This record gives sequence, C-alpha cells and structure tokens, in this order.
Amino acid sequence: METLIALAVVALLIALGTRTIHRLNVQHDARIAAHHFSEPFPAIRRPLGHRPAAPAAPASRRLTGTWP
Repeated sequence: METLIALAVVALLIALGTRTIHRLNVQHDARIAAHHFSEPFPAIRRPLGHRPAAPAAPASRRLTGTWP
C-alpha cells in the first residue's frame, strides 16, 4: 500500500513540476515579446539630415609572430 502511495506522490510531483516549468516558459516568452530589441534608444537617434557614422577603417594586418 505504501508503494502505491509513494508512486502516486511521485507522479503528482512530476505533473506539478511539468506544469510549473510550462508556466514559467510562457511567462518568459511574454516578457521577451514585450521588448523591442530592434528599436534604438531615443538618445542615440540622429537628427534628420545627418548621415550615420562612417565605419572604422580596418586595422593593418602585420605579421607579428612566427605562426603561419
């Protein structure tokens, strides 16, 4: 009899853990959806008519070691 109760308790705990993890994943997905990562910060926006900054020039590639 104790074995059946122990199995029922284990099954119940697994079910509760699965439900908890599922609810946490849904909550996390909702938080991610609320953020708009592609929008720039207001302080970074440039006034109209200004060009974006020029890309940095590539650094010269000198050989500094003996490895090919």
